[in-house]
Amino acid sequence: QVQLVESGGGLVQAGGSLRLSCAASGIIFSITSMGWYRQAPGKQRELVAVITTGGSTNYAESVKCRFTISRGNAKNMWYLQMNSLKPEDTAVYYCYAVAAGRGSYWGQGTQVTVSS
Repeated sequence: QVQLVESGGGLVQAGGSLRLSCAASGIIFSITSMGWYRQAPGKQRELVAVITTGGSTNYAESVKCRFTISRGNAKNMWYLQMNSLKPEDTAVYYCYAVAAGRGSYWGQGTQVTVSS
């Protein structure tokens, strides 16, 4: 099992920045990729950013050049730096991890609210 805990959400004005963190515990050696999804009210959950253990990254078009995903040297921490935030970025942000042969794991979510 892998347990994930997010932190760093909150309320920020448009144009501001936030940094989300995800802490993983458990069978972290099996993690092959990790990242962030978000879900806004009335919308489907969508991929925001992903990073593999090899360092490859991918971003949703809507956040490219504004958000940056990174991870620590170990597999137990990863981050989402969010700059130039917009009201449409308001959502619950979930960290997730894919573990080889074990499936996907999710955090409990952290609220990000961007006021105009």
